[in-house]
Amino acid sequence: MMDWSDRHCRMFWRQLTQRAVLYTEMVTTGAIIHAGPERFLTFHNEEHPVALQLGGSNPAELAQCAKIAEEWGYDEINLNCGCPSDRVQSGMFGACLMAHPQRVADCIKAMQDACNIPVTIKHRIGIDAMESYDEMLAFIEPVQATGCNTFIVHARKAWLQGLSPKQNREIPPLNYPMVYQLKKDFPELEIIINGGITTVQDSIEHLSAVDGVMLGRAAYHNPYLLTEVDAFIYDTVESSTRANTSVEPDSSADKNGNSTIGKSRDQVLLDFIPYIEEQLAEGAQLNHITRHILGLFQSVPGAKLFRRHISQNAHKRGAGIEVVYQARELVKEAQYQAGNYRDAIL
Repeated sequence: MMDWSDRHCRMFWRQLTQRAVLYTEMVTTGAIIHAGPERFLTFHNEEHPVALQLGGSNPAELAQCAKIAEEWGYDEINLNCGCPSDRVQSGMFGACLMAHPQRVADCIKAMQDACNIPVTIKHRIGIDAMESYDEMLAFIEPVQATGCNTFIVHARKAWLQGLSPKQNREIPPLNYPMVYQLKKDFPELEIIINGGITTVQDSIEHLSAVDGVMLGRAAYHNPYLLTEVDAFIYDTVESSTRANTSVEPDSSADKNGNSTIGKSRDQVLLDFIPYIEEQLAEGAQLNHITRHILGLFQSVPGAKLFRRHISQNAHKRGAGIEVVYQARELVKEAQYQAGNYRDAIL
């Protein structure tokens, strides 16, 4: 999710789900140490719970960044051992680290010693010719020995040569059973599955075999699906395990007590507008924020008009919040023309 799940994107997602853990794009240790944390670690308080995903392979540098991240208020540090891009490989981090399990374990231990927040790991089921279950265990076991107990597993191996990052998300076949087996063999570990999951219903099915589900590009291209997460995943899972001795608050409610399940796309947009205005007042460029909302009206009348208007106007010098309101009016008009009066007036 490099260049995708930045702070503006995460604040937009937070209008859709109050409970899902949000992960930053991968940030390299060099960027934080040499360019300064302000540029890469700034986030809005409403993003919590939020995890910083780090890229690196030097234990001392990772420890330094973990300490900084804790000071900045992050809830979790995640080491990326799954990104297959050439640029990442040249820096000796990402998926290529799966060939060096002890080095990864040393990195995890150094971060654990430097901070008091959870340190987790994200990785593939294998790389290149490394594709058996036993080979995946050879990577996991030294990391587990550090006390790390949360493994986010992308259920595809990565080809480090010959495939682009995009192809590495599509061509190697998914192997969900391998991840399920990992949970069976290590019930004490928190196993979170990733890769090829596009709907909340898919997520619910995976949760019968693992502890969690990570969504990536599906949530970016069709963000509205996140409005189902709090009620259909968090509430459903918790209600199946907690005793019926008390009534808990509606966990699918936003900070103002409004339910996020059933929230219209239009209301999501309206709820995000104060943040856009706040950021514009601080000097942000409109297109840096609105590029993340282009998929909000996916599959409904007016979606193409919404995307086109923002794409053609948000980058212009001096573009302000009026661009968003104009795009919203185009959607409302399309809804009227389609006979969807309820959505048009919400």
